[in-house]
Amino acid sequence: MLLKRIISDQVDLLLFRRFRPDLHAHYRAYLLYGLVVTWIAGMGRYWDNPKAIWWQTAGLGSVVYVFVLATLLWALIAPLKPVRWRYREVLLFVTMTSLPAWLYAIPVEMFMPMPRAQLTNSIFLAIVATWRVILLVLFLKRGAGLTGWAIVVAACLPLSLIVFSLGVLNLDHVVFNIMAGNGGQAVQSGNDGAYVIVFMLTLVSMITMPFWVAGYLILVIRAHGREKVQPR
Repeated sequence: MLLKRIISDQVDLLLFRRFRPDLHAHYRAYLLYGLVVTWIAGMGRYWDNPKAIWWQTAGLGSVVYVFVLATLLWALIAPLKPVRWRYREVLLFVTMTSLPAWLYAIPVEMFMPMPRAQLTNSIFLAIVATWRVILLVLFLKRGAGLTGWAIVVAACLPLSLIVFSLGVLNLDHVVFNIMAGNGGQAVQSGNDGAYVIVFMLTLVSMITMPFWVAGYLILVIRAHGREKVQPR
């Protein structure tokens, strides 16, 4: 019965409905479910990728990533003085948004020509990324109680930092091949089209990040200014 309730809450979250799990009594069960979903998504993303490292194929990278992302979101948004903002809830939200990434596990290159498989995986990337961004915006509005420009900055700044970091670290072994023009000589995979999108997003993040940082600093100053003038 508990698993049925968790799955029902998972569906509500992914359909953009209000997500109200019973965390007081069942937080560990929800978190375990979210981590298992994340682990499966991590394995599914790389299981047929010849460029993957062993820890990516084992899904470990995705499990570590949700903790890093949750920590980043919590640390960046806390100075904005959100109405409700606890790390345990941020971590649970991040893990519960892993399910759409199961799209990456579909082995489209097995029944499509490579160019079409690359295009399909690029579409999957766009769908999953857009889906998660919308979920994050709703979480910041409903869960954290942020409004207006604060939601935009709180969503875009951490996402820009993440995309930029992934591009710099070259986790998918493709950025330098693209820059060097070696894409055709390297071992091809159905994910190469998605890698190109990540590379382009990295460039966009580099350009826009100063604006998000400036907006963030202004919002932090305003939030602390409001706190000082409030009567004690």
